[in-house]
Amino acid sequence: MRLALFDLDHTLIPLDSDYAWGQFSVTLGWRDAETHTRANDAFYEQYKAGTLDIHEYIRFSVAPLAEHGPQRADAAHRRFMDEVIGPALRPQALDLVRHHQAAGDQVLIVTATNEFITRPIAHAFGVSELIAIDLERDAAGNPTGGIRGVPSFREGKVARVEQWLSARGLDWSRVEHSTFYSDSINDLPLLEKVHEPVATNPDDRLRAIAAERGWRVLNLFD
Repeated sequence: MRLALFDLDHTLIPLDSDYAWGQFSVTLGWRDAETHTRANDAFYEQYKAGTLDIHEYIRFSVAPLAEHGPQRADAAHRRFMDEVIGPALRPQALDLVRHHQAAGDQVLIVTATNEFITRPIAHAFGVSELIAIDLERDAAGNPTGGIRGVPSFREGKVARVEQWLSARGLDWSRVEHSTFYSDSINDLPLLEKVHEPVATNPDDRLRAIAAERGWRVLNLFD
């Protein structure tokens, strides 16, 4: 098996879908603009700094979903796809994914954003295999604010890919070649695990590490 792994936010799309969804929820009237933006900005700065408490952030980010229920949330997400994500899709990113698919590689999107936000985005890229943060849900299908299983964040991305392989009777030794595309220093554990790490639209710290280690640097959005 050959694996082509992709981070999502700022890697395949030129925005943070989690942050953008939060701002979109403000336009829906689901959150107070000033209070939400202040908290959302603070969490985003923590993410960029590598200090984010993912459990705290998930409790914050999914609260409106539970308040409005699955049907309204799904309808809102369709608008989000049309108004925010669709215009952000770039041909060069779509072409990169399709190149790996045409080569026979198994393509996975591996993201620290939750599955509610990212599943439709993965579908827009034609990718059926998604590793994202799985939300704990109650009997009515509403998120509780908890995370189900291992969060796909930092070292958790490695663990979740290993779980994905194990579910198919595989492990890393059975992977002939693996590539991982990411923009973020948070993804260093998985970048160090694969055969071919690709710093994609990298942040400053990842760009420096890529230069030091001779990793390929790819800029999809220039």
